[in-house]
Amino acid sequence: MKQWLGRAFGGVVALRASAYRRGLLPQRRLLGPVISVGNLSVGGSGKTPVVAWLAALLRGAGLPVAILSRGYRGSFRGPALVVGDGAHVLATADVAGDEPVMLARQLEGVVVAIGRRRDAVGRAVESRFGRRVHILDDGFQHLRLARELDLLCLDLRDLRDLPLPAGRLRERPAALERADVILITGPDDASPEELAAAADALGPERTHLVRRRPLGFFDAAGVVAPPPWRPFLLAGIARPERFEADARTMVGAVAGRRFFADHHAFTVAELEQVVAEAVGLHADVVVTTAKDKERLPAAPLDLPVLVLRSSIDVSDEARLRTRVLEIARRVA
Repeated sequence: MKQWLGRAFGGVVALRASAYRRGLLPQRRLLGPVISVGNLSVGGSGKTPVVAWLAALLRGAGLPVAILSRGYRGSFRGPALVVGDGAHVLATADVAGDEPVMLARQLEGVVVAIGRRRDAVGRAVESRFGRRVHILDDGFQHLRLARELDLLCLDLRDLRDLPLPAGRLRERPAALERADVILITGPDDASPEELAAAADALGPERTHLVRRRPLGFFDAAGVVAPPPWRPFLLAGIARPERFEADARTMVGAVAGRRFFADHHAFTVAELEQVVAEAVGLHADVVVTTAKDKERLPAAPLDLPVLVLRSSIDVSDEARLRTRVLEIARRVA
């Protein structure tokens, strides 16, 4: 039954994409260019680090930047909310979702805004802040908003998966044809032969490999902290094993770990229980992710909490950088 439902769901999504491509469903445009970052599957494809990398690239080139996000798991239901104005974080994770707040905190000078209809969010941003380059976060299926460039984050497992509810895909792998750039995330999970075959099938000229690069540990004020001696790991993300692998490359030993579901809303009682477990295992700190830190409640604890931040390295980065900036400047 699930496979039948998956085929039906995939067919409906494909028909919708075809209707937008043929002009049967209208697209909205913003004054500034739109660059979309999305994926095929539900969760854990590495979109957020790519969004942060792209925003920093555009900002570094002197272009005004806005990130348009849905605000997943946040309580906001209005047309548009500015989460960060480039200088201040104006919303909390329970209202705006953890990822937009994290991006607003990390990306000085970049506007971050949320809303269900990203065309309305983009117009609100332009009305308040002026014309700018818009990064459409999680935008591959948000076809209502026209874009100049489509970046797709791909886990190679997606090529063998099925649409919901039979699998984890939002649409069929055939949708890869719409992508201008394909970013293979988690390439270390595949063999060199698998990566070469995938790049050949997808098109070497539009395919890049994206690898995580740990930046180090940071305290609650965002100040760099020395590597802990024996951390206890805490996370509520889609692929916590990647977080653990990054942490293990930077510390001598890991005391223990507690992993929750993606976007888990932590309670004070849960946090106190985690810290008690960490103390019992002789941990010196609790280490979490930047996204999880936005969802941790304020509470006096017996151990400090550090954040392990990470960035990405992109293969043939100069080629991708040139392409992104050419498009952004041509239509900006």
